[in-house]
Amino acid sequence: MTVTKERKKELIAENRRDDKDSGSPEVQIAILTARINGLTEHMRTHDKDYASRRGLLAMVSRRRKLLDFLNRVKPKSYTDIIAKLGIRK
Repeated sequence: MTVTKERKKELIAENRRDDKDSGSPEVQIAILTARINGLTEHMRTHDKDYASRRGLLAMVSRRRKLLDFLNRVKPKSYTDIIAKLGIRK
């Protein structure tokens, strides 16, 4: 369900813009996607966990806002990140 420190470092290394980048929209979207995927698997077996469902919907909403921002500012990065992470438009 949660993203380990090692996995988070891998995601940052794969999606950062430069060596010191750790908070760009691309990195945030990648980390949120990993968290969403883990929580989605949890929700498949625990369908009445409404608190986790609320958190999942909040994460999806936050990721959508970041994707919309990225699409406005850098459309090329937007198409690259959704293709890389397998996110629907």
